[in-house]
Amino acid sequence: MEGILFYIQLGLNHVLDFAAYDHILFLIALSLPFSFKSWKKVLVLVTVFTITHCLSLGLSVYEIVAMDVGLIEFLIPVTILLTAVLDLFYVKWVPKERSLFLHILATAFFGLIHGFGFSNYFKMLMSGEDEKFSPLLGFAAGIEIAQILIVLAVLALAFLSQSIFKIKQVHFITIVSILVIIITIPMLIATFPR
Repeated sequence: MEGILFYIQLGLNHVLDFAAYDHILFLIALSLPFSFKSWKKVLVLVTVFTITHCLSLGLSVYEIVAMDVGLIEFLIPVTILLTAVLDLFYVKWVPKERSLFLHILATAFFGLIHGFGFSNYFKMLMSGEDEKFSPLLGFAAGIEIAQILIVLAVLALAFLSQSIFKIKQVHFITIVSILVIIITIPMLIATFPR
């Protein structure tokens, strides 16, 4: 049991490490268009992300699929940028009924990419180990717990800004999306394949 708890803690620390803020930025952009009132939609997105994230993590750890590390490191900020741009697109042009479907498709694809990003780190930790399933399960659980905490923080911030400070949801989404884009651009430049 101590082994699983170690990997849960490792997963938590890996996501919540502010020095490696790419995952946090993605989750901010992912949950930004939603509120506590639309918790079912957020739950669907987080579940889709969890499933695809764990799928690619498992495929890579068990060496069923191998991805180029440099490509994945570049695609992660691309997913952040695209998610923030989609947030701006949804605010302005996409009717609410269709936006969840598009968001689900994008989230599934981006979950695969982020899972491969974590798998490289996890494979380094597991090199030489025979039994990978329990550590994989613990690491994935830690990642998912951290993701839920970040999504709840974003929803709480949205609630406070809209309820207490009376900032319209459209303005909140627009401002935060633009901030995410500005923060992501240097990551794109730094990881651009040469």
